[in-house]
Amino acid sequence: MPANVLVVEDEPAIQELIAINLEHAGHNVLRALDAEQAANMVRNVLPDLVLLDWMLPGQSGVAFAKRLREDERTRSIPIIMLTARGSETDKISGLEAGADDYVTKPFSPRELLARIKAVLRRRSPQLTDEPVEVAGLRLDPGTHRVIADKTPVELGPTEFRLLHFLMTHPERVHSRAQLLDHVWGDHVFVEERTVDVHIRRLRKALEPSLHDRLVQTVRGSGYRFADTPG
Repeated sequence: MPANVLVVEDEPAIQELIAINLEHAGHNVLRALDAEQAANMVRNVLPDLVLLDWMLPGQSGVAFAKRLREDERTRSIPIIMLTARGSETDKISGLEAGADDYVTKPFSPRELLARIKAVLRRRSPQLTDEPVEVAGLRLDPGTHRVIADKTPVELGPTEFRLLHFLMTHPERVHSRAQLLDHVWGDHVFVEERTVDVHIRRLRKALEPSLHDRLVQTVRGSGYRFADTPG
């Protein structure tokens, strides 16, 4: 599935090369030349992943990574550091700053895309096209189909995205605000109770196979998708 990738790179030629390859792979690209420009973009919309150059004018990539990790709103954004500094000490510094991966320049576009795919699979599995199956309930993002015990389940687009997110983050409790950010999108201004409406629709669609029991309410906290019916 396409991801919104923020490329923070101060060398225009390198930035353009990265952006072209990302777009050819189906991703949407946001571009920034320094940390402040990137921070302004992140304030407007949360990217799904940040490709962050270590050596930036002004605030360094390492300092900006720490800044993202210290803010609750941006704490979970996957970060891949891009740098010509390849020593073990430098790699440790990047990872300790909050980076999820570290790619040393020069790198091939194929390697970078593979690293992006791996980080998204690990940190944001709802952005991948890999099918997910829990307790006989199977969701395939590639074909946009849901099968419950071999029977097709008809879902609207929002319920599909909601189920995909919940199934790829089982046993975690998500507040309504978190679900709005991850499923509807950051900076989408709708009532939190909208989540309850779509949860009810999702449960109704899953009722015939009894998989509605996997979508559990955690009183005072939000919703959880269970590995087994409760």
